[in-house]
Amino acid sequence: MALVSADSRIAELLGELHQLIKQTQEERSRSEHNLVNIQKTHERMQTENKISPYYRTKLRGLYTTAKADAEAECNILRKDLDKIAEIKSLLEERRIAAKIAGLYNDSEPPRKTMRRGVLMTLLQQSAMTLPLWIGKPGEKPPPLCGAIPASSDYVAKPGDKVAARVKTVDGDEQWILAEAVSYNHATNKYEVDDIDEEGKERHTLSRRRIIPLPQWKANPETDPEALFQKDQLVLALYPQTTCFYRALIHTPPQRPQDDYSVLFEDTSYADGYSPPLNVAQRYVVACKETKKK
Repeated sequence: MALVSADSRIAELLGELHQLIKQTQEERSRSEHNLVNIQKTHERMQTENKISPYYRTKLRGLYTTAKADAEAECNILRKDLDKIAEIKSLLEERRIAAKIAGLYNDSEPPRKTMRRGVLMTLLQQSAMTLPLWIGKPGEKPPPLCGAIPASSDYVAKPGDKVAARVKTVDGDEQWILAEAVSYNHATNKYEVDDIDEEGKERHTLSRRRIIPLPQWKANPETDPEALFQKDQLVLALYPQTTCFYRALIHTPPQRPQDDYSVLFEDTSYADGYSPPLNVAQRYVVACKETKKK
C-alpha cells in the first residue's frame, strides 16, 4: 500500500515539476526583450563613443529590470530543485520499502543477481546525479556538502551510502562502500549492508567506523572552501571497486562537473603513490587515520 501511495505522490510531483519548468521558460522568454535592449543600448553607445546622461539613466533602468527578472527566474529554479529533491527522496523511500518487502522491479534486480558491471554503472550514475549545492548569496554550504563533514550528532538514514570500516576474512581492516540499514540509539551502533553483492554481508558497526558520504557536490566556483585541497589526505573509492583507500588530493575539481584527481598510496611505485586517478566528489571523504601505512 505504501508503494502505491508513493507512486501516486511521485506522479503528482512530476506534474507540478512540469508546470514549474514551463514557468521557468516563460519567465526567461519574458526577460529576453530587456536583455536585447541592454545589448542594443551598449552598441549605440559604442557607435556614438560617449556615455550621455540619457544612456546612463536608460541603462540603470534596464539593469534594474534585468536584476529583478533574474531573481524571479532564480526563485522558480529553486522551486524546481526542491521538487526534484522531493521526488528523489520518495524514489529512495520506495526502493527501501521494496527491498524490505523483498520486491524488486526490472530496473533494479535483487542484489544476488546483479552483475559487477551493472553495480559499477549504478555507482557512476549515483555520483553523476548527486545534486550540486546552490546556496543563496552569503549562504554557507551545509554539512555533507563536498568535504564538509556531518555534524557530530548526525545519524545516517536507512538507504544512505556510507564508508564503513569492516574486518575482512583474514582479519585485516578495510573501508568499504555500504548502505545504512538501521541505527540503534541504545548501543550507538549501525547495521550496514556491503554494497557489493559479492560480499553480500551485513555488518554491525560503531559510529566511529562509519563515515557518511556527501549528499551534495560543492561548487568550486562559488564554494571552494567546501572542497578538499591539494595534498590533503582523504579516503577515496578506488575506480571500478567498492573499497576506499588512502589517497592525497592531486587536483581539486575546477568546475562543478569535475572529479577530484587523487594519488592513491601504493608501495609498488617508487614514490609510494599511484599516478593521478579521477574520483567523483560523491566518493571522497576525510581520512580519520593520519599515519601513513
